[in-house]
Amino acid sequence: MKNAKGFPAILNILKKEPVLIAAALCMAVSMFFVPPSAAYLDYIDFRVLALLFCLMAVVAGLQHHGLFDRFARQVLTGRMQRRTLFAELILLPFFSSMLVTNDVALITFVPFAILILELTGQQRYMIFVVVMQTVAANLGSMSTPVGNPQNLYLYSAFHLTAADFFHAVLIYTLLALPLLTLSVLLCPKGELSVSLPEVEEPLSKKHIFLYGVLFLLCLLSVFHVLHYLILLAVICAALLLADRSLFKKIDYSLLLTFVCFFVFAGNIGAIDTVRTFLQNLLNVHPLLTSMLASQIISNVPAAVLLSGFTQDWRALLIGTDIGGLGTPIASLASLISLRLYMKSENARIGRYLGFFILVNIIGLSIALIFIHFAQI
Repeated sequence: MKNAKGFPAILNILKKEPVLIAAALCMAVSMFFVPPSAAYLDYIDFRVLALLFCLMAVVAGLQHHGLFDRFARQVLTGRMQRRTLFAELILLPFFSSMLVTNDVALITFVPFAILILELTGQQRYMIFVVVMQTVAANLGSMSTPVGNPQNLYLYSAFHLTAADFFHAVLIYTLLALPLLTLSVLLCPKGELSVSLPEVEEPLSKKHIFLYGVLFLLCLLSVFHVLHYLILLAVICAALLLADRSLFKKIDYSLLLTFVCFFVFAGNIGAIDTVRTFLQNLLNVHPLLTSMLASQIISNVPAAVLLSGFTQDWRALLIGTDIGGLGTPIASLASLISLRLYMKSENARIGRYLGFFILVNIIGLSIALIFIHFAQI
């Protein structure tokens, strides 16, 4: 009986943290080939872990005190054209993901989209809007070092400058923005009136100001102006004094996932045959290799794993960012949207996945064509 009761709990953990479980299994298997030692500590990029922790804490603070909620209500309330509303719903994750990561952008704005579409009787467009929001968040997040975890990791691992990073990725942002905006032309014209329930609690300006300052400190640390240990101390002190409950809102599973993949990647690099195989693969076509790896193991693990076998950071950065398009597991953010959509009334998983894959294949194809001609 005990086993029968424990089985649903295990399934629940697998559903909630599939990537963490996979990372832990990969790490455990790799330990059979490279036994644990003090060298494991050298595998772990503590700067990246500290920066991720700080960014998650600050964004959780801004979210907890209603900044994103109020902003969305102001932008999305009123009488407007259907295409205008859909464009706003799609572009909000695109721009916000540049600062608060694609995960947070989708956690914030997908529920808003579902609520607004239900209130205005536009449920038939829900799959279109949610899928396009997901694509927008994945593409927008590639524009900055703090937009997604793999960008933050690669920026730190290869000691990039801001000029190096933005020179590599901004052209893709400029390509994505008009295409996302034009996608709303697939929907018919019409006028809608959007009215959202009022929020009773006033916006905490002092907390918003505090987390705004802390976010600026995070950016200074990302760009190597402020030492990450000083930032970590300041963030922890601020949370202890102002918002201790936020310690519970930090995604520790993501931090543990990174630790597992750091160890796994380090161990893989210590196995001569595997290291030679990956190096040869990356020497032939690093961008395509990282893009394909992202489809199978997701773009964050792909960036961590492959970074130890190539110095072509540009190909790795673009490959894992563009590689967020494709399968639902190519980007962890895509799974967030899928889970949120499945909670909506009359959700149709088959139709959602079919449209999701179609849009992502089109996006990947456009990106690959652009990359091909840009290289020529």
